[in-house]
Amino acid sequence: MIEEKIRELRAELPEGVELVAVSKFHPAEAVLEGYRAGQRRFGESRVQELLAKIPQLPDDIQWHFIGHLQTNKVRSLMGKTAMIESVDSDKLLRLIDRESARAGVMTRVLMQIHVAREETKFGFYPEELFEWFADRRFESLTNTHICGIMGMASNIDDEERVRRDFTDIRSAFDRIRLDIAPDLRGFDTLSMGMSGDWPLAVECGSNLVRIGSAIFGPRNY
Repeated sequence: MIEEKIRELRAELPEGVELVAVSKFHPAEAVLEGYRAGQRRFGESRVQELLAKIPQLPDDIQWHFIGHLQTNKVRSLMGKTAMIESVDSDKLLRLIDRESARAGVMTRVLMQIHVAREETKFGFYPEELFEWFADRRFESLTNTHICGIMGMASNIDDEERVRRDFTDIRSAFDRIRLDIAPDLRGFDTLSMGMSGDWPLAVECGSNLVRIGSAIFGPRNY
């Protein structure tokens, strides 16, 4: 069933839009089913769960960390991910950069932007992000590559509000890459859209979607 859902979903995604299959709270066996369907990018939100799954699964899986990353867990994550999508503060980014240098690795990250109505969501507010890039703080990073931004829409049934959130995230992405820091190379990833809203996110410009329950079913918390 998981293999079939992944194949169907990948057939629906437009060319140029990549899929992260969000496997958090699901067993390694479920990840392996997705792997058999050709899926290689999987998303996890808890460091301990990710570290437990890695040795049980094929080495060529590209793990995306998509949850709130606590500073005391950063060191254990170095060298284990293809991308950390949830950099939500300058402090966290600096720590990732230092720990990446210590481990001798280059870590690819996305800056998380906050536009949603819920206060529980993490991330930079748009103006904070614009100021960060305008100050060219990225120039001091040695072992971290900023690949783009990640964001979430408000978790409500109001489609127009969700569309507005995605549009705001896309506008912020474009403003950074076209106006504020056009010389920042490799800043080309816009991660937004989940199981319930990914078609709208893609319509608004997302090129990386994070889909879990539509593939794996309800989570086993």
